Order: sequence, then structure tokens, then C-alpha cells
Amino acid sequence: MKNSLLAMLGCTAIVLTGCGKFGKSKSSIPNDGQLHGVAPSSKYTLPKPPGMVYIPPGTFHMGPSDEDLNYAFTARNKQVSISGFWMDATEITNNEYRFFTNWVRDSIAAKLLGLVKQAQGGDGTQYIDWTKARAIKWDDKDIYEKLEAMTVTPDNRIFGRKEIDAQKLVYHSETFDYKEAAKRENANVPRGQFIVKYDLPIYPDTLVWVRDFSYSYNEPMSKQYFNHPAFGNYPVVGVSWKQATAFCEWRTLYLNSFLESKKRSTESGFRLPTESEWEYAARGGRSQAPFPWGGPYLRNRKGCLMANFKPGRGNYPEDGGLYTVRADAYWPNDFGLYNMAGNVAEWTSSLYYEGGYNFQHDLNPDIRWNAKEQDPPRMKRKVIRGGSWKDVGHYLQVSSRTYEYQDTSKSYIGFRSVVDLPPSLGKKK
Repeated sequence: MKNSLLAMLGCTAIVLTGCGKFGKSKSSIPNDGQLHGVAPSSKYTLPKPPGMVYIPPGTFHMGPSDEDLNYAFTARNKQVSISGFWMDATEITNNEYRFFTNWVRDSIAAKLLGLVKQAQGGDGTQYIDWTKARAIKWDDKDIYEKLEAMTVTPDNRIFGRKEIDAQKLVYHSETFDYKEAAKRENANVPRGQFIVKYDLPIYPDTLVWVRDFSYSYNEPMSKQYFNHPAFGNYPVVGVSWKQATAFCEWRTLYLNSFLESKKRSTESGFRLPTESEWEYAARGGRSQAPFPWGGPYLRNRKGCLMANFKPGRGNYPEDGGLYTVRADAYWPNDFGLYNMAGNVAEWTSSLYYEGGYNFQHDLNPDIRWNAKEQDPPRMKRKVIRGGSWKDVGHYLQVSSRTYEYQDTSKSYIGFRSVVDLPPSLGKKK
């Protein structure tokens, strides 16, 4: 899909250093000869983000809290400071991700059905008429006749049944590369050179349940996990790093389009957490503890397991879940975050580089690389954290780090979002 879905939404504002929206208030320039402050927009009234908890700013020791058993020296202990941010209390669930896929589906369908309206000003820009788009009757056979371009081709149908082709649920992404634009040599380069555009299929890969395990019967999970209501509140899997990033971008656009419609200030956006932010949040204020609940053991004093992982030599159901469990299972850590160890490993925004800890700054450390298709696989490695339902206890430690390739999806990797909000919301409620 080559046409921009962003244009349909009407969310095209990009904030750059030194640039911003002009104030629309008639009294923004008082006529009394005195200096007055001028607000960039209307009063800030965004409530607490639903489903998120505030992680206060602080300092902690990033890296192993115990002996480096592998002697790999890929995570040397160092003291770092982190800004405050909001984070999803749970991993993104199937139901939440389905909101995204349904939005993309409805956006494409609305365009095919002509449910669009012209922008004011006569510049030719079209926007989706969401009042009509939300009323599309997906159980109507006549609708499917008009949406032939979205359905599977006749030779790919089972018993001739028309279904939406998941590969055609394509999200159009447009982002601004701040890292590249901030380079001094690019000071006079037009900002259009730093806008990254691409189209991305965003439906989860449900076949990961079969592909990830050789000589193992997991077809029921492949058929049901993302599509059955029983798994609605379980963490979404089969989502690549690129898809997780696209979800965060869409979540930002969805929020900001609402705020703009109410003439309120827009937000900087949802994103994946950096590796350091993730570890800081997972520790829950316990700087030298190996696990989110403290430690040093994987069981509490009653012998109950504290997370969903692979106990012993493979007693998968002992912790209460053969595969994944609900995203809000087990006790949260001291910040109120669930399953920061076990259940599913989680994508971060950071590039995986073995020696990264040695040169990163001690203030909000991060290392990123916007890998392109032609880049070598080594440059496409992204840090994953937390361990999963199929991992042994070592990977549940808050300091354990490993990686996966950004265009790869797995049955044991999910994600959660973070968002940076102004100080007016930077406190617990």
C-alpha cells in the first residue's frame, strides 16, 4: 500500500529542534510593551496513560548483580542514571495488538470503499471518515465482494471461503531520524532527507509455534493463540522488532490524532524502552538484586515459583503455565510491573553490541543503529531482556542480556511500550 495512512488520519506534524506550531490564540502577543510568557498550545490536560505505571528517575548499578557465569564480559557493572518515564504494566497482549491490526484493516478497507473525505483548504489530501469506517459490517458478504483486493486469492482459499489476507495488512510508517539529523555536518540538510518511510506487514507470524520447535507438536497454539478469546490477555508473540516499533508509532499517532481533534498538546510518542531503561524498571528499585522480586532464589519461602520459565530440567507446567501465562500473572515488582522476568522475553530499542557498556554514557545510556536491508546481520541484532517461558532461570536475571535479529519473530518474544511525558504527570497517582 503506497499511499500514506498517516495522511488519512491527518497526523502529519513533526516536531524538530527549533521548529514548532505557531500559537493560534488571538491574545498571544499582549499590547502593553511588557514581556509575557506564551504557551505553545492549549493547557496540558492528558490524564494518566491507562495500563501504564510511572517509573521515577533514579540511579542504579547496571550489569551483573552476581558472578558472570559465562565470563563473557558483555555486561560489565556500571552506575548509570535514568530519567523518569511511563511503562506498560504488562506486556502488550493479543487483544491490544489486535486493536492495531484491526485499525490497519479498517483503514485499508475504508479507502477501498471510498469512505474518505477531503481536507479543508482544497489541497487534495484525503482523510478516512472514521465514523463510517467503524460501521463497516465485516460479516456482510457484499462487503467482501467490494474488498476483493484485501482477500486471499481464489487458489489460496479453503473450501472457497473468502478471508482477509493477513499479508495485505500493511502499515505505512513515516518517522524522523533524530540521531542522523543531529549530526553537525547535517545542519543545513533539508529535513526531508531524514524522514524514513516504508511499508510493513504487521500481522503476527502465527507459524512461529511450529517453526521454533523441531519434532514437536505445537499446531494448536499456532491455530488458536492469536485468534481465540481464551488467549486475549496473554502476551502477543510472533511480532518482530520492526512490527513492535511500528505498533509504538501507530499508538502515538492514534493518541495525537485525538489530542489534535480536541485542540490539545500532542505527545512525543510511545516507543520501545532502551536496554538501560528496561533493566532499571525491572529491578524495581532493588539495585543489587538478581531478580525483579529480589532473590537470590527463584522460589519464595513456601516453595512457589516466582515466574513463568523452564524449571529444573524441563518441568514446564510446574510454574502454572505450559507455554505463556496471562500478562498480569504473578506478583508485580516494586514499580508495579508484571512479568519483567519470564513469560516472554521483550524487545528493547537498543542495538546488541558486546562491548557497548564500555563506552555508553552514564546518563540515559543507549546505543542504536537504524539498520537497513543491505546492512550485515550483525548490525540487525537487537537486545532482548527478561527471559521467557522456555528459558532456564539464568535468563530471568535482570542483568542477563541476549539478542535476536530485528526482522525475526519468535514464539517467546513480546514487548511493552514506554512514553516520555512532561513533569506535570511525572509522579505516581
